[in-house]
Amino acid sequence: MPRSSPLQPSPLAARPDEPGWPHEIYRALKAADIRQVSYVPDAGHRSLIELAHADPAIETTVLTTEEEGIALAAGAWLGGQRAVLLMQSSGVGNCINMLSLIAACRFPLLTLVTMRGEWGEFNPWQVPMAKATRTCLEAMGVRVMCASHPDEVAETVQAALDAAFGAGEAVAVLLAQRLIGRKQWEAAQ
Repeated sequence: MPRSSPLQPSPLAARPDEPGWPHEIYRALKAADIRQVSYVPDAGHRSLIELAHADPAIETTVLTTEEEGIALAAGAWLGGQRAVLLMQSSGVGNCINMLSLIAACRFPLLTLVTMRGEWGEFNPWQVPMAKATRTCLEAMGVRVMCASHPDEVAETVQAALDAAFGAGEAVAVLLAQRLIGRKQWEAAQ
């Protein structure tokens, strides 16, 4: 099976009408008129990233670091568009200082965070930030919602969209590691 870059969606990429929680998120983002998606490449968000890339109505931006996505979301809002930031839990620590922009200026923010360092984690470097993710976000005034099972994802993301763009809140949805599955270390052959 050929590999694809997150910049070049695979010809085998999932279609928006397929079932599964990434597709449910995509449909919720479309229904909420999300026009910009920013991300640091992440295997946990791969299907959602491919769906966003395949949609000509969504502008995708690959970030060099997650806090750039906070500024991008603020700029999108000032420009009359809605944005979402996709990141992994290890990227939350990179955003702490930039979240002060959201708090001080009261911009809405929605970030979808795939969790690492939880269930079945093989990489000890992921564990400390996983333990601190919720606390760090809440300390910066971000409302945290969690989804651990596929049947919770759509409803949780919809509630987060309503809170972010209806009530003007900063909201993070933590997508549990059980949703994205266990990562396996593959040694170079």
